[in-house]
Amino acid sequence: MLRRLLAPAALALALSLTACTQGSPATENADGKDLAIAFLMPCSTCADRFESKDKPYFEEAVKAIDPTIKVIAGNAQGDAAVQLQQAESALTNGAKVIMVSPFTAEAGAAIVAKAGAAGAKVIAYDGAIEGAVPAAYVSFQNEKVGELQGRYLLDKLPPGATVAMINGDITSAPGREFKAGAHKVLDPAFASGRLKLGYESDTPGFDPAKGQAAMEQGLTKLGDDVQGVIAPNDGLANAVITALTARKLNGKVLVTGQDATDAGLGSIMAGNQSMTVYKSIRAEATAAAKIAVALAKGDTAGATQLTTSTVDNGTGKVPAVLLDPVAVTRDNIADVVIKDGYTTKDKICAGLAADKCGL
Repeated sequence: MLRRLLAPAALALALSLTACTQGSPATENADGKDLAIAFLMPCSTCADRFESKDKPYFEEAVKAIDPTIKVIAGNAQGDAAVQLQQAESALTNGAKVIMVSPFTAEAGAAIVAKAGAAGAKVIAYDGAIEGAVPAAYVSFQNEKVGELQGRYLLDKLPPGATVAMINGDITSAPGREFKAGAHKVLDPAFASGRLKLGYESDTPGFDPAKGQAAMEQGLTKLGDDVQGVIAPNDGLANAVITALTARKLNGKVLVTGQDATDAGLGSIMAGNQSMTVYKSIRAEATAAAKIAVALAKGDTAGATQLTTSTVDNGTGKVPAVLLDPVAVTRDNIADVVIKDGYTTKDKICAGLAADKCGL
């Protein structure tokens, strides 16, 4: 159940809800109001990509399709009640579509209900909504992310090696899917004795501070005897590396990640992180923008035609676009991440000696 919104949350709402109006004259709804689409993010601790990548890519894609449409952006900063309030505010301000990366899968259902009552549509973005059926779902094959991470450790670790799993927030659909994918690959190895599961912890809100504390507890429990760590994203990977560094284990323990952040890629080049999972966020945001604009203009059939599959979220079948993630190591950073224009060598190598970066 969503907790009651208190004054600090209301302040966070006021600070995080922003609007960007592009172009003139504006496309209008039947009631004469400008067409608007909301883009609601879950938190900054989950991953900094939402503010730095997803939002600008989405705004850019909407502008390219129809520069008259207003984009209303909000970040819940880890509070499901704030995210619901942001949705309500966006609807009041004329949003006909709410694209939301739900802070929790269940909280997204309340947003679908609010939007439906206002005659608006909801797109689940990057994370699934459960308990209600949104108009569409745009994301990556999140379980495959965990599979890629698990496969990396399985391929690289010697027989008998001990693994720690510092999972993400399993109240979110992506967090559950990352964890499930990793277990899908690693559980047979644990059962056979090929690898050992020495420690496992879930991390509320994907909070790096909590992830670091969990890794420290794991190292204490295992007497520092760990050879590989599943970390679901680069933020938690950095937290794990911080804990390992304090024990002089950084660079000696394999650590996975996700999101191909500049910090994560730099850590890979420095030898502290082993791999990350790259997801073309521009492709994700662009696909979502196309569907959102179609829905905002009342073209439900056209929006459905833009999807490529369906996903059963337990309540019903949702038209979906699911993109493929890619495993990235030191060997293919240039060919995958830099070549795609996601970042640059200078950003990755910031803080590293040029000879150590090696890109």
